[in-house]
Amino acid sequence: MKRKILLAGLLAAILFGQNALAKSLEDVLKEKEVITEEEYKEVTKSSPVSYQLGKGFTFKTPDNKFSLSLGSRIQVRYTYLDKDDANGPVEDVSEWRIRRMKLFLTGHAYTPNLTYKLQVNFAEGGSSKLLEDANLNYKFVNEAQIFGGQDKVPFARQELTSSGAQQFVDRSNATDTFKPGRDTGVMFHGKAFDSFVAYNLGWYGGVGQSTLRTSTDNAYAARICINPLGDMPYSESDLDRSEKPLVSIGGNYYRDTLKATRTGTTTTLETNNLNFASSTGWLGRSSNLNRFTTTEKINIDNLGFDAAFKWLGFSAQGEYFFGQGTGVNTDTQIQAQGFYAQAGYLIIPKHLEIAARYSYVDPNQDVPQDLQTEIQGALSYYFYKHNLKIQGDVSRITKENGAGRPNTDDMQYRLQAQIIF
Repeated sequence: MKRKILLAGLLAAILFGQNALAKSLEDVLKEKEVITEEEYKEVTKSSPVSYQLGKGFTFKTPDNKFSLSLGSRIQVRYTYLDKDDANGPVEDVSEWRIRRMKLFLTGHAYTPNLTYKLQVNFAEGGSSKLLEDANLNYKFVNEAQIFGGQDKVPFARQELTSSGAQQFVDRSNATDTFKPGRDTGVMFHGKAFDSFVAYNLGWYGGVGQSTLRTSTDNAYAARICINPLGDMPYSESDLDRSEKPLVSIGGNYYRDTLKATRTGTTTTLETNNLNFASSTGWLGRSSNLNRFTTTEKINIDNLGFDAAFKWLGFSAQGEYFFGQGTGVNTDTQIQAQGFYAQAGYLIIPKHLEIAARYSYVDPNQDVPQDLQTEIQGALSYYFYKHNLKIQGDVSRITKENGAGRPNTDDMQYRLQAQIIF
């Protein structure tokens, strides 16, 4: 595999060397208004190879029936976790890691309306999460499109925002606790009235990324987003310093059924790759699963509401989540909720940003003293927007450990460099 990647890189360097310079010259001429948008499109249309920052190198046929874009994203991260000894001595953590190393291929085939995407994350090599995205999309019109394959379930604005376009080093704990993550299925979606409204309706396997369903149960998801002042892309921070205010309001719903099995004193779920059903998700925590006392199926309902705002280098967004799990046989019920709110401002326009975030998670509303909160501050420097940046954040992570045990306050320090090309 490593040899194939190296050979592909060498081939790309040979093929792109001259064209990359030509493309850069065309970009400069367009930016300085020496050539018009129509002239720019005509010139780039005739070029079989081009490059666009953040989208990679693009091959295309002269008749524009086929195209292939090849790009990558790398995140190198350092984390120091200063653990609280309130409940006994624990060892601190000093960790270097490749958080993400992704290779993506996108393009169209036969017609520009039929697009595809393939994305792998080599940082997850050897696991079922190596393959992230593999899908096709056909656009009848902007308002009506059909999508099939593996991708993110349309739930949670911050989850739908690429990990490469985050305001902090990574997503909030609230988002990670409630999001389904990736799954395979079919989705109808579109944008109407000049992107005033966008919608998603999906039908999925229901057990998550690169995992096959072993029953007739499936998952369903729906999302609607309103952009009253114009389209707002899924990207955090106002790096373009929006000259007019931008507002986005969204809501989403997710329905699924998972089978629980009781063995002795422990309850587990059927094999899945769903984030909310993992050991750190609201449903998958052992304290919640053990409330289901027989072998039974759990009906799951997740709700979420979000809002985002950008203007003149200032940005703010927040989301509220609610999750409910109901045992089909025993009527055992668990309800969880959480939210986050964050804001940032570019003190040096387009380059240096400060940000703050608060995250709250209650994994079971019927259990006292089990809350988890995070207070975070971040400093980011953007060289070429999200394509090349360095970010650092500091977090105070407070966990309630139940009656009779003191809370813990861990301090987390992270530094991350990212490049997208």
